Amino acid sequence: MKFDDEPVPGYPLPILPGHTSPGRLERVLRSGGFAITAELEPPDSADPSEVYRRAKVFDGYVDAINATDGSGANCHMSSLAVCALLTRVGYAPIMQISCRDKNRIAIQGDILGGAAMGVCNMLCLSGDGVQSGDHPQAKPVFDLDCMSLLEIGRDMRDAHRFQSGRKVTSAPRVFFGAAANPFGQPFDWRAQRLAKKVEAGAQFIQTQYCYDVPRLRTFMQEVEDLGLLGKVFILVGVGPMRSAKVAEWMRSNVPGVHIPDAVIKRMSGAEKPAAEGRKICTEIVQEVKEIKGVAGVHIMAYRQEDSVPEIVTNSGVLQGRVPWYPGRDGSAPEVPHIPAPVTAAA
Repeated sequence: MKFDDEPVPGYPLPILPGHTSPGRLERVLRSGGFAITAELEPPDSADPSEVYRRAKVFDGYVDAINATDGSGANCHMSSLAVCALLTRVGYAPIMQISCRDKNRIAIQGDILGGAAMGVCNMLCLSGDGVQSGDHPQAKPVFDLDCMSLLEIGRDMRDAHRFQSGRKVTSAPRVFFGAAANPFGQPFDWRAQRLAKKVEAGAQFIQTQYCYDVPRLRTFMQEVEDLGLLGKVFILVGVGPMRSAKVAEWMRSNVPGVHIPDAVIKRMSGAEKPAAEGRKICTEIVQEVKEIKGVAGVHIMAYRQEDSVPEIVTNSGVLQGRVPWYPGRDGSAPEVPHIPAPVTAAA
């Protein structure tokens, strides 16, 4: 998909009236397109080719790629570094910013640095507690939470100032997002919490995994009743499961994930559980697309990234639209060749 005023595919777009970024994701959403985003598993490696290899799986199927920031409080290549590599060749990344590991000085620096590299989308998160990750002895920071981070980012962009009041000479042109969980208890509080995030500056939302579509419908009605549908773009989180055992583990161990018994029963009775998991995910994508106010889906296919093309294709939600990717039609350079790192002899 190429926009009429797009100078060179993969380069920043002109910022239209009412838009805050030169990014493709905001363009797609504001033009009424059903957006697809997906999560890239960051490598446990300093080899940049690992990032490009993982991103290439999504070529032609997603509008933006989430670069996670120590999700689950586990250590991987940083979100900022993954975004630097992705923007280098024209991908549209969503830089996740977790409040767990950095104070407001470092976070504001990362917002400026990411924007300077061409990152147009940033997702503001409080972050998982260190006790859940692979470094439970680490010291958590949590100088900010997602609300205060959104407010700071918005003021850097719109008021051209740091939280200290000092002037930002060139503002970051960023489309800010946040997470939401329609499926966590107490249900009645979820739409109101979303409203607070929108008030703080969230322009798009990516939700927790959806396996309970009726509950999502109730949430979206509550969001509409609060008058939020015209103020924020909601991308519903979806993802395939490999087996009933994985589904039960997620239901018991991932906060806010609700998987109905009927879904687990269907997975346990399947001859090919992984294929059934992809089919369930595809069906959910098709269902949520028809819900008023849903602007897209965010596919979290952990260690199943190669299933994303199948899910997007079989769902039919792109309706023939092909999201741009590096190298398409010769419009941008292919991923650069970077020599593999030298490994020291034992």
